[in-house]
Amino acid sequence: MTTAGTSTRAAATSTSGFKDHFSAVAAEYANARPEYPDALFAWIASISPARTCAWDAGCGSGQASRGLASQFDRVVATDPSAAQIAQAAGPANVAFAVEPGERSSLADGSVDAVCVAQALHWFDRDAFFAECARVLRPGGVLVAWGYQDVELESALSVANAALQDEIRADWPPERRLIDQAYTAFDWPFEPLPVPAFELAAQWTLPRLLGYFSSYSASKRHRETTGRDAVAAHAPAFAAAWGEPGVTRTVRWPMFVHARRKGS
Repeated sequence: MTTAGTSTRAAATSTSGFKDHFSAVAAEYANARPEYPDALFAWIASISPARTCAWDAGCGSGQASRGLASQFDRVVATDPSAAQIAQAAGPANVAFAVEPGERSSLADGSVDAVCVAQALHWFDRDAFFAECARVLRPGGVLVAWGYQDVELESALSVANAALQDEIRADWPPERRLIDQAYTAFDWPFEPLPVPAFELAAQWTLPRLLGYFSSYSASKRHRETTGRDAVAAHAPAFAAAWGEPGVTRTVRWPMFVHARRKGS
């Protein structure tokens, strides 16, 4: 039994056999990632056969888990990174656990919706899709989404381009799958039409710089070159931004794929 406002959390050690690009920046990741639009989670619930249980696979620090919790009675949120799960937070109906997406502890046919937010490019997709077929109930849905490079107001575009160019080679190869919006994946199940969703936020300059610092590419660049690219480019951002506490619009191109398991 959980108390109000406290999610359940399965005790587990770290899971081996996956490429962990985020444990070292888990705290930064938890604080810096954008929140997904409420309309996305309402739509997922509307296409699900029921609202009993959703699985957030590759949940990170729980950005999507919290949104799903507003629509489903129960959310199981898993990630292979113990460091990410240690930073995760959600309401009482979210249960966090250190588990790989390819091998969960969920029962057969127990889930109405499987959701993957900005993480499917890290998975062994054949194994994960087989796991989706196992845990989804008949008519259940698989919804996977992601977002691409940040889009800023025109005054900030030069500073942003310079930063992105410096760290571009430091992204892991899986990043190109995000750039391709998962278009080449061999998806299971029948496709569903997807409405357009907007991912946007009103951020201050420190929040934006914290987001850049949470990139796995920023971490790798610091390790391989000894240069903090975000700190080096911060003066250019500051000159274009003005007062750091002023909020500005930050946007990300967002893509969503949805599939329904047969009944």
